[in-house]
Amino acid sequence: MSIGIWFVVGLTALALTGGLALIRLWLGPSLPDRVVASDLLATVVIAIIAVYGLATGQAALLDAALVVALLSFLGTVAFAHFIDRRS
Repeated sequence: MSIGIWFVVGLTALALTGGLALIRLWLGPSLPDRVVASDLLATVVIAIIAVYGLATGQAALLDAALVVALLSFLGTVAFAHFIDRRS
């Protein structure tokens, strides 16, 4: 099996995981569940960008994945602060 097939398998698994995270984000019974789902979705997006960057050989996409990771971290911290203030 060639490496291209493994990239397709990996991207398919990540897309499935992202879809399940979207369902949890939409149906989450509480705000912390939705925060965890949004964090998982951001992680899946980072992984998709990284896998696509590796598949195409574009190093700039890895920089974009790093920026998305930093923004995701800041969003998670902001949500945690909001949940802490709310309770």
